[in-house]
Formats: sequence, structure tokens, C-alpha cells
Amino acid sequence: MLKSEVRAHLEQKILPFWEKLKDEKRGGFYGYMDEDLRLRKDADKGCILNSRILWTFSAASRVLRREDLREYADHAYDFLSRFEDPVNGGVFWSVTCDGKPSDTTKHTYCQAFAVYGLAAYYRLTGKEETLEKAMALFRTIETKCRDEKGYLEALKADFTPESNEKLSENGVMASRTMNTLLHVLEAYAELQRACPSEAVRKAGREGMEQALATVYNPEKRRMEVFFDNDFRPILDMQSYGHDIEGSWLLYDAAETFMDGDELEPYRRMCLDLLESSTERAFTDHGLNYEIVAGKVNTIRAWWPQAETMLGFEFGWRMTGDRSWTERMRAQWDYIRRVTVDPREGSEWFNELREDGTSLGKPMVEEWKCPYHNGRMCLRLTEAELPEDV
Repeated sequence: MLKSEVRAHLEQKILPFWEKLKDEKRGGFYGYMDEDLRLRKDADKGCILNSRILWTFSAASRVLRREDLREYADHAYDFLSRFEDPVNGGVFWSVTCDGKPSDTTKHTYCQAFAVYGLAAYYRLTGKEETLEKAMALFRTIETKCRDEKGYLEALKADFTPESNEKLSENGVMASRTMNTLLHVLEAYAELQRACPSEAVRKAGREGMEQALATVYNPEKRRMEVFFDNDFRPILDMQSYGHDIEGSWLLYDAAETFMDGDELEPYRRMCLDLLESSTERAFTDHGLNYEIVAGKVNTIRAWWPQAETMLGFEFGWRMTGDRSWTERMRAQWDYIRRVTVDPREGSEWFNELREDGTSLGKPMVEEWKCPYHNGRMCLRLTEAELPEDV
């Protein structure tokens, strides 16, 4: 049964790999390992990676009811303070291996993931200090990382704007991005579940309305990815991984912030994103990455493969159509056969070509983490799936 398979994979492959990256000497978790499994202990440690590790072990300890995993959540939580700016507030992008400020950029995306990790840790521990930190970061995002048009992107340490190289690609420099809004909403939904707040709910509802009205393009059946300062799209692009991730994630946020008939337009949007990305990108050997100006990128990055599973589970949950569970089984078989690194003590490959050969990307870096695949396993462990899947 798929549920038992993904739980076993989480407990036997994913979590043990990240447990071994715990830096006992300097705190936190090591920030870099190459594809040959060579650890670079002197590498900087990214706040996004640390926050995602905090979320993963917090959620895993709670969902799996494994008290032994809490020590890793505690360890990540203790190190998160190294990213905090005691002068201006917020969290830095990265610190050195021993916890000194390195890249002092204050990116909205990064603030959101710190909230996400803290909210999960609060759900596990009930520590009031943790909730206070999460709410302080929420207020920072709402007062310093947005304007009347929506969420900003990269900011300097004092929260004045700077260029957004970190979340721009494909030859454009975006003033606004779908990706930042998506994960602010994810963080706020987790915070709202941890401790309901009218302020968080209001901000979440406003963000959801912007996702529906501005980011979602119903004519092209996709989310636009990169925008200018006025939220006008600046690139003809569909990110298949983000659309399939957004399908279930945005509906999850909608269910958290909204009630009753308010959910219907979000259900329609999210099903359209799922169906569009599935029709255009899903093959019998994984999910294509993106299409830019008509050119398909067939790289098999690790994270869209995991998000595909959750998108298909969302499709099954919304429609009851068994074709979604059949796709889940096919995708899981592909992941186990191709995406998972068979080497002892390893995890998932970072990026592969369409034929399954590796591009040699690191096994651990500031973006490569246990969040996408760990979250996939945790959500499917709790999902209501047919026993014959």
C-alpha cells in the first residue's frame, strides 16, 4: 500500500540522511554536500535550508508520533536564532558555518520559511517563545516586506530594496514573483493552524485573492511566474512544478482562511492548475520542469517529482476519479526507480536528465532540503487513499 511505502521511505531513507547532517560542534545542519557525498563542513548555512529542516523534523515528530525526532527539531530551532537580526528585525539569508552573518539579504521568501518552520515547531512543542518569534516575523513581513501592491522580494539588511537575483531566472529580473506569494501563503496557513489569529487570517485572505485575481491566468491555464512592479507578467512561462505544487498548496491555504461557498473559485482554479500541468508535462518518466517561450525544459528536478504526488492526491480528493490514484502509483514507481539515489546513506538526486542520467548537482545546498519529499511523505501518510493504491 502506497501510504505504508512512503512512510517507510521517509523513516528509512530521507530522515536518516538529514539526521547525519546535524552539526554537533557549531550548531545547525551542514550546508553543502556534493553529489559524491562529500561533505563541506565549512560551507555557509542557509536560512531557507535550516527553516525547512526545522519544519520537517517538527512535522515528522508530531505526525509520526516519534519523540526521538524532536532533538533534531530542537537543534534546528536553536540555530535559527543565528539568522536573526537584533538591530532591524527579520532573518538573514545565510550565516557562516559557525553562525556569523554572511549574506545579510532580507528576502521575503526567506522570512516566510522561517515563519513556516517556527509554526511547525510551535505545533510540536507549544513553546510560547516560538509563537512570539513567528508572530514577530509575520508582523515584519506585513510592515516591511510589502507595499500597497503586494509582497516585495529582496531587501537589504535595513529593509530597503535591492535587486532580486535570488528568485529571478531565465534572463529576467523580477520585481514580484509567484513563488514568494505562494510560500508566504503556505507559511501563514501553517501559522494560522498553529494558533488562529484574525490578523494572519486577514493577510492570508488578501494573499489568496491576489493569487486568484493576478497570478492565476485562466486563459493560459497557469500561474504567471515573474512580474514587474505593477504585477504585469514579464515572461511567457509555465512552471509545471510550481503549478502542480500550487494546486494542492493554494487549496490547503484556502481551506484554512475561507469558508463555505468562498472556496469554490479556488477549487476551480486549483483543479485547472493540476489538470493543465498534468496534461502538458506529466509523462511515464516523470514531470517536465517548465516551458519558456515555447521551449520545454525536460530536466527532472527532485522537487517537482515530489509535488506531483501531492497534486495527484489533491485531484483524487477533489474528484474521486481513480485516474489520479493510478497516476500516483506510476509516479511513485518512477521516483523510486529513478529519482531516489540507491547508494547507502544517500537520499534523492537533485537534478536528472530525461533519460535518468545525473547533472551532478549537490545532494545538499541552500535549496536542496528534506522539505518537498519529506512533506510529500508526511501528507500522504495522513491522506485517505484507497487500500489498493
